[in-house]
Amino acid sequence: MSSAFGDWRMCVCRGPRRIGIPGRSCNPAFLVDEMSAPSQLLFPLIRHCDLGRICRSVCYCHHKPLCCLPRPASPKHFCYGSEAKFPSPFHQHREHCVQTRKYVTTPQRFYLTPPQVNSILKANEYSFKVPEFDGKNISSILGFDSNQLPANAPIEDRRSAATCLQTRGMLLGVFDGHAGCACAQAVSERLFYYIAVALLPQETLLEIENAVESGRALLPILQWHKHPNDYFSKEASKLYFNSLRTYWQELIDLNTGETTDVKEALINSFKRLDNDLSLEAQVGDPNSFLNYWVLRVAFSGATACVAHVDGLDLHVANTGDGRALLGVQEEDGSWSAVTMSHDHNAQNESEIERLKSEHPKEEKSVVKQDRLLGLLMPFRAFGDVKFKWSIDLQKRVVESGPDQLNDNEYTKFIPPNYHSPPYLTAEPEVIYHRLRPKDKFLILATDGLWETMHRQDVVRIVGEYLTGVHHQQPISVGGYKVTLGQMQGLLTERRARISSAFEDQNAATHLIRHAVGNNEFGAVDHERLSKMLSLPEELARMYRDDITIIVVQFNSHVIGASQDE
Repeated sequence: MSSAFGDWRMCVCRGPRRIGIPGRSCNPAFLVDEMSAPSQLLFPLIRHCDLGRICRSVCYCHHKPLCCLPRPASPKHFCYGSEAKFPSPFHQHREHCVQTRKYVTTPQRFYLTPPQVNSILKANEYSFKVPEFDGKNISSILGFDSNQLPANAPIEDRRSAATCLQTRGMLLGVFDGHAGCACAQAVSERLFYYIAVALLPQETLLEIENAVESGRALLPILQWHKHPNDYFSKEASKLYFNSLRTYWQELIDLNTGETTDVKEALINSFKRLDNDLSLEAQVGDPNSFLNYWVLRVAFSGATACVAHVDGLDLHVANTGDGRALLGVQEEDGSWSAVTMSHDHNAQNESEIERLKSEHPKEEKSVVKQDRLLGLLMPFRAFGDVKFKWSIDLQKRVVESGPDQLNDNEYTKFIPPNYHSPPYLTAEPEVIYHRLRPKDKFLILATDGLWETMHRQDVVRIVGEYLTGVHHQQPISVGGYKVTLGQMQGLLTERRARISSAFEDQNAATHLIRHAVGNNEFGAVDHERLSKMLSLPEELARMYRDDITIIVVQFNSHVIGASQDE
């Protein structure tokens, strides 16, 4: 993706050191120098420099052009990653016409009212309370809260939660899409079925297969807990069912007579679904819509962070850079965080070593500029067949695919130094934890949260929200010069924050409020929150990513009683 910024083509990716401009230093200061005064004031606030959308439009500030018409994209200008949210390669670029957008020189303040802010924050919130006894066992989960706040339009994150009906336990997961939402959508619909099937005993699998053969009604496998905005792709349901059926038929044929291991079931399900996504795209479908859809799914990508909770047993399977965090309440009432997943990116040294060992002749090129082949930020993901298929297979599928695919420069682009695919895997890393009474909650969230908040702050905010007990820390001003009057204001804000802590009825919403509205002192600033939520679509993605959060609250009494038994 390329565009013109002054006279320079630029490829823009979010995050530190992710602005690449051929022939220029990747120093953001160079960009600031070229900007007008209002833009310079704005620029330091841009945490994640995803300027792609701005550079594809024409923007005038004080009647001085910041961006010119974009030039045609060429493969060498593509940057791509789970944290670099570019438009789907399957969406046709709009014709760019010069639209003079004039901004008045006198600043005009427009703030959302608190009710308007709450309406935006609560639009996608969902809560579910688990019955203490579900007919099979007493649940260790009290319930969960979830919410999403989009930055991309449409949002590329997805979430899922379901109760396993033929086995025990609950499944909860967050999915972060990139290069579009298609892969995240497909994975959020299908992965839990693969996991549930892999956990079924042989007798139940045979019963389900016999029901299909005879045309009888099937046993329900999952009970979904979904927000009305969380939809299913009805058009693809038959295709999805056929692939799932093939999976359980193979499980029947491979029966070993041993009890299913949860960790093994999670790993196999992730890998099998990713394989099915790839196979469906290669085979195609006579239905033109489905043929286009499976290709969109395969060429886009998604990370996944999934938790399976059954009694005292907690398993977290993670592929990519989503995170799971356990909130633990210590004896003195303070909160500590236990990491339940590891990021699969360049910040994880073991992941870099894994890739180098798998591609020993490509040690210098397999990871460049903290990206896989210099392009992709997560080192594990679903889909992303451009990093898995051979060059011949990619060309064959693109050439035989629909015109939207064949005419797109992105899909025809082969990553540089592409010698020994596959470079990418969807195999998850699974971490097991036996729950204790002091384990109060689990947080699953996409990277949009973790980029804005430290894990200890996340756990403290949720813990204080759930218990209503606020452990005050000395106010830290972080090196700022603060007058007595300003300090009094900070203390007043703190009191107001405590009194308003329960305006949110959803823990995930409360956490998003802090993630978006916190100021430099760690307090929710309504003015800042209003500004962030008022940003137009073209600007919102420059400041933050999509945020998706699930907060699972545990039943300490049940966990304690189970431990005693």
